[in-house]
Amino acid sequence: MPERTREHGHAEGRERDERGGPLKRIGLAEVYNPSMKPTLLPGDQLVVKYGASVRRGDIVVLRHPFQHDLLIVKRAVERRSGGWWVRGDNPLVMNDSREFGTVPDELVVARAWLRLRPPRGVQLSLASVARWSVSALRPLVGPVRPRGGASASGVLSGVFSRRLRAR
Repeated sequence: MPERTREHGHAEGRERDERGGPLKRIGLAEVYNPSMKPTLLPGDQLVVKYGASVRRGDIVVLRHPFQHDLLIVKRAVERRSGGWWVRGDNPLVMNDSREFGTVPDELVVARAWLRLRPPRGVQLSLASVARWSVSALRPLVGPVRPRGGASASGVLSGVFSRRLRAR
């Protein structure tokens, strides 16, 4: 049984908007729960690209296979017959392919491209602000890394045309 909408690394929102143009393919998702810890934390924002090709190791937003109105954030682990095997980076949370199996391609909504981490707590010094600013923006696309994170280069451009609420 899928968990409630406020649990475990989910996203909720509309995948498409009614506007046209090239920016229609870029959006934001907000992470709410810990299924992708330590890579993503609750409160992190994701810049996502709709319709982007998915590679092994990418973080993706997808429709839950048993509850299509629920969007979830997971890592694409490997390509299998019938779609993608996906897992959260947090080994203690199992709402992933270990529960629901392979996810068909048509349920993959977007690929995460960049993580934006908001400041946590009060910034008391210039040094703490500097440390936060170095870690606040992190690319999420590129070569496959061991479980727990992916890194690579990526350039943020344009304005975001829609926003998902990711859990």
